[in-house]
Amino acid sequence: MSKREDDGCARKRKTEAGYKSEACMNPDSPVIAAFKVFQQELDTKHDKHERLVKISRDVTIESKRTIFLLHRVTSVPDVEEILSEADVKLDGVRQKIGQIAEELRGEDLHQFHRAFTPGIQEYVEAVSFHHFIRHRTLMSLEEINARLVFMRENKGEGEVAWTGPSVLTFQITPIDYLLGVADLTGELMRMCISSVGNGDIDTPFQLSGFLRQIHDGFSYIGNTGPYEVSKKLHTLRQSLGKVEDACYTLRVRGSEIPKHMLADVFSSRAATHVDPDEPMV
Repeated sequence: MSKREDDGCARKRKTEAGYKSEACMNPDSPVIAAFKVFQQELDTKHDKHERLVKISRDVTIESKRTIFLLHRVTSVPDVEEILSEADVKLDGVRQKIGQIAEELRGEDLHQFHRAFTPGIQEYVEAVSFHHFIRHRTLMSLEEINARLVFMRENKGEGEVAWTGPSVLTFQITPIDYLLGVADLTGELMRMCISSVGNGDIDTPFQLSGFLRQIHDGFSYIGNTGPYEVSKKLHTLRQSLGKVEDACYTLRVRGSEIPKHMLADVFSSRAATHVDPDEPMV
């Protein structure tokens, strides 16, 4: 028998063995029944994960739009109008987060955390930016979570089920809060440059002190916190350095540079700014 014929016979024997094993498989076997249950559980979990990813993307998009809107406060006379419009957008974002809370009802949050954490971090950044513009303070985690309380209608099913409104809450984790605040520093740096370009000389010094306090708080965490927080600390230092560089230029050379040229000067300096902690190549 040639080698080709031998391989063909081997494949035929394997195929026949597979058919025999399927024919001999008992559908009432407890092992088969258990694996079917496992299959349903995994399919349900994967479907929920995909839904959470889609909702998180919507939260990210709407939060970014809110941040872009808030950056207009440096160039408009009526700041309150921009803040009111941002309030409406943030309410819409919170409704999306309510959908996340609905999906996580009765589930372990940490099993699906990676699916929605990008959107939650972006929301923290947007709502903290809005709060800072209005109150010039940092919004705490407790204040953010206090707004994530939702009312949902229960559908009566079965004999013991009851209808009526129920309270549904979503709690942002401290890690997501810290990462969102770290991203906030980049928006504050952009706000600083925009403020100078519009002739606002006081805002950069306020932002410098505020960013320095945030940097000190993150420095206390250091390498003891999660890996993502230590990565954000590098970007935070860059943002703080650019704001301090702008304040230095305003204090030392502010009288020499016309106000309409300040934004161009600071933009060029920010582009060429080198982080002192980076090693020289």
